[in-house]
Amino acid sequence: MRISELSRRSGVPITTIKHYLREGLLPPGRATAATQAEYEESHVRRLRLIRALIGVRGLSVSATRELLTAVSEHEADTHQMLGLVLGARPVAGTEPGTGKEDDRPGSADADALLTEMGWQVSEHAPAKGVIADTLETLRSLGVDYDWRSLVPYATLAGRTAAHDLDQLDDTTDPLERAERALLLTVLLEPALLALRRLAQEDESAKRYGG
Repeated sequence: MRISELSRRSGVPITTIKHYLREGLLPPGRATAATQAEYEESHVRRLRLIRALIGVRGLSVSATRELLTAVSEHEADTHQMLGLVLGARPVAGTEPGTGKEDDRPGSADADALLTEMGWQVSEHAPAKGVIADTLETLRSLGVDYDWRSLVPYATLAGRTAAHDLDQLDDTTDPLERAERALLLTVLLEPALLALRRLAQEDESAKRYGG
């Protein structure tokens, strides 16, 4: 397909596609003339992933280029690839490796929760720090709340994660899986929070409403 068709199918303007080509985010097409090239279906899928990484996840062009290089190395390993795209696993060479994140208050609680759930997660998963910081903040405010209080929520999260990944089973293309996982994770998060708020209002009405 010509670049105009590539633009139409991917939803990315031609000027932006040319910029991605210059920056090395998108591999060049097959040259058919001095200023013309033919592109394949793989270019469409890669462009959609680039658009999601930059427009949805908010990565810079340089960070996206590094991540795509790592993704290309792990296309045959869905678990590793999804971890990279979703930010659960750092790109090679960027691992913290300092051990300081394990010294933060609340880290022991986060580790205890993961052990209780039997979850297999990266040592440097950013979400572990979020749990640790949240529990420590609650504690500093005098709220009697530890990792055990999160087990029911973790159980629900496990069921949600299974449903998330079930929605990837109808495609075997690694780049399409990565794009869909990213969109479902980032774009659905506000809706999931909104559903929780609505459910709380409904439960309150049932319990306490007149």
